[in-house]
Amino acid sequence: MNIIKSLENRRTYYNINKELPVSEEKVIELVQQLTGLVPDAFNMKSSRVVVALGDKQEQLWDAVYDAFEGQVPRGKIDSFKAGAGTVLYFYDRETVEGCQNQFPLYAANFPVWANQSSGMLQLSIWSGLRELGIGASLQHYNPVIDTKVRELFNLPENYILIAQMPFGGIAGEPDAKEKEDISQRVKIMK
Repeated sequence: MNIIKSLENRRTYYNINKELPVSEEKVIELVQQLTGLVPDAFNMKSSRVVVALGDKQEQLWDAVYDAFEGQVPRGKIDSFKAGAGTVLYFYDRETVEGCQNQFPLYAANFPVWANQSSGMLQLSIWSGLRELGIGASLQHYNPVIDTKVRELFNLPENYILIAQMPFGGIAGEPDAKEKEDISQRVKIMK
């Protein structure tokens, strides 16, 4: 699939289920490959990824609901829990700080660059999942859930949670996207 088609097919899928069209191993392989391929400034390799499957998928979304003490509707949380898994995106604060210490002239930029790398990884995995026939969405329940996530997955304090991507079999297609006037966002200068 070419990059344009891949990005056209990448949509926000809320209506997902546990019926993956490929094996969990294929999903894990995709996540591992893309994590190794996505660039990072100064080759710092700051991105960290956790893939929650099976019982951990269930426990994750129950923990998210508990963290919000009912302020997020149970139905919304259950729509994510209904998926086959969730990709959790982090950056490693120790890695970022190591680069800040090694390259002090650029110190302020390393957290920004770590987030940019994570964004590229998120889009790559999201598009890759879609190429496998899997639907996903990108969620941002952090920082409210940070402590619960670290406890659930036994992660170090230096893992900074950026986003959560529940994924699964596609149980329903999203509404059509409205076309925009791209000239409002892209200017060509000669």
